[in-house]
Amino acid sequence: MTLSIWRYSHLALAVCSFLFLIIASLTGIVLAFQPINNEFQLSSNTNLNEIPVAKTIDALQQNYLEILEVKITPSHLVTASVITDEGDLEEFYIDPITTEKICDIIPETATYKFAKTLHRSLFLHTTGRIFMMLTSFILVIITISGFVLIIKRQQGIRHFFDRIINDHFFQYSHVYLGRVLLIPILIISISGVLLSVYQLNIVTHTVLEHSIDEDNLSEEPTLLVEEFPGIHDVYLSDIKSIEFPFSPDVTDFYKFYLEDRELVINQYTGEVESSIRYPFSEIAYQWGYILHTGESSYWWATILLLAAIAILFFVVSGFKITFKRREAKLKNKYKRVEATHVILVGSEGGTTLKFAVWLQEQLTNNQKKVYIDHLNNYTHYPKLQQLLILTASYGVGEAPSNASKFISKFSNVSNTNFQFTVLGFGSLAYKDYCKFAYEVQAVLKKSPNCTPVLPLHTVNNQSAESFNQWVLQYAEVSGVALGNYKRNEDAFKHSREKEFVVQVKTELETSSNAFMLFLKPTDKSKFKSGDLVGISPAQEEHQRLYSVGVLPNQELVLSIKLHEYGKCSNFLNNLSAGETIKASRIKNKSFYFPKRANHVVLIATGTGIAPFLGMVKQNTSKIATHLFWGAKNSISYNLYADIVSEALQNKQLEDFIPAYSREFTEKQYVQDKLKEKSEWLAGVLDSGGVIMICGSVLMQKDVLELLQSICLEYNGKPLSYYQKKKQLLMDCY
Repeated sequence: MTLSIWRYSHLALAVCSFLFLIIASLTGIVLAFQPINNEFQLSSNTNLNEIPVAKTIDALQQNYLEILEVKITPSHLVTASVITDEGDLEEFYIDPITTEKICDIIPETATYKFAKTLHRSLFLHTTGRIFMMLTSFILVIITISGFVLIIKRQQGIRHFFDRIINDHFFQYSHVYLGRVLLIPILIISISGVLLSVYQLNIVTHTVLEHSIDEDNLSEEPTLLVEEFPGIHDVYLSDIKSIEFPFSPDVTDFYKFYLEDRELVINQYTGEVESSIRYPFSEIAYQWGYILHTGESSYWWATILLLAAIAILFFVVSGFKITFKRREAKLKNKYKRVEATHVILVGSEGGTTLKFAVWLQEQLTNNQKKVYIDHLNNYTHYPKLQQLLILTASYGVGEAPSNASKFISKFSNVSNTNFQFTVLGFGSLAYKDYCKFAYEVQAVLKKSPNCTPVLPLHTVNNQSAESFNQWVLQYAEVSGVALGNYKRNEDAFKHSREKEFVVQVKTELETSSNAFMLFLKPTDKSKFKSGDLVGISPAQEEHQRLYSVGVLPNQELVLSIKLHEYGKCSNFLNNLSAGETIKASRIKNKSFYFPKRANHVVLIATGTGIAPFLGMVKQNTSKIATHLFWGAKNSISYNLYADIVSEALQNKQLEDFIPAYSREFTEKQYVQDKLKEKSEWLAGVLDSGGVIMICGSVLMQKDVLELLQSICLEYNGKPLSYYQKKKQLLMDCY
């Protein structure tokens, strides 16, 4: 419930103010260029911290007939308002040491004036200022609510700067930029409110009243400016402006406006006749002005420029995220009271909805009466036979906002004698991986009216392969013919189809029913081991994806298991050397061999060894690499023996550890071999090593459970700690 409040507040305020935020951001971008432009046009190497103010005053009095005022701009430039020897009143930038004129004051451009007025008041005077003050205040709340949502997403303040899970571009960028520019945007918004308060005279500027006993003023002793005791330790960097005496009368004074106070100084003796500190409200205003305008330094102005651009992006990406959550709308062909199959969804960002809607379509195509809804809407379904729950977790393993009421509703609503299956979605980078799905599973299992169809299945990082593994299992136990869910296109970058020449097609190895295919692109395409190729058999639209290894001569290595009714595997098995096929490359940057690591542990079963064959061959840096591989028997190894043996001989592979499940009386699996080296594996991770896993999701599940227990036992940290540091890379199917 708390999460919903923050999320809806964040969204509602953004919707209400988006037009004003766009105006403020666009004009802010224009205004931020002014101090940056001044810096490049008038930049000086002079350090005002090293120039006594008396030295500058003395030089001015020698060079000009009369000086009215000197100002130090927030960007540390010095201007003087003087009467020249010709009797002209001029104001210009000066060299702070020689006081010679550098150039005239650069006038504000028409564009700048327009942007400033629009930024401050929308050309609506007081009404516009009120609108802009409210916009700044709303931005404060939006920023704070965004901060809370990031904390929830990252599972606590301690993980605020941990790696962000990349759901999709706009979601990732929204969170990443929000995290990087949180402080600047908060400063912009708070200072904007502060300045508006003064502009609307809600708080008025304090006028300091100096009380001076003019009857007792003295002209003796008459000192040179450089001898004035009142400004002996005052440097130009301490000054905002100086007003000079108008006449030689002793009642006319130097008036120094410093950062924290005002000084009234006798023009003859240099004594401080009055010194008053500014109240906190004035100092706050000064800081607010500097921080909001960026006039204090070009680097801060540059940060404000980036923040203003980011706010525009947040408006766009925020709406994109909202629309994406609503893309998979829940539409029903059958009414709740008619449904025999009910799909309930828990999703915070909307990504899980796509899987649920696809499943609904597949079951409907099989003449099932399906009803889909959010988990919070769980109720009585008179004809319920199967309940299918697809749910993500959020924050610290909490229920998504549209699923937070399910457990309490389930205990209060009666549905008798139905089957259920729970499918959890999440990321292994979080220690509370699919926690809410496990909670739902536990609650359902306790009910005497519920019978599980399948054990709980989890899907890491929206893996289409993992989801399809569950689809196959569900289709088998339910007797329903389901299709194949296509891989999420957002996560991979496809190239157009290219031609490849078959270099070698090995004979089928009958014990594992696998063969190898060596392909070479007809053009100069560059692949990396870990990339995928999408191949469609003749007259088939759906591509089958294969992970590839790349040999030094850019020859691609595919390892393929032949399925009796597999259209693509049979198509590839019937190829001969010299034939050409068409395929597309899918970059898989999250599964590339690390460039820098002290150890790399490769874990695969069966044909999942393919990308690793290329990785070890291209390990020119000879990083200590260890390959664990599982298969039925040692005969299966014959397919890969030449490449592995050569890599071992060339020290591109340090060791090869096979596990054979049918070779000996006692079955051995790859996780058994890993368990034997538990302490060593813990050390590999703790020293910055990388573990890569490729193969079936069933193997992946067992290996991850083992690695989790190893990490907790030896390192006192969850496996998710290392995945966030990109020390755990996976491509399982």
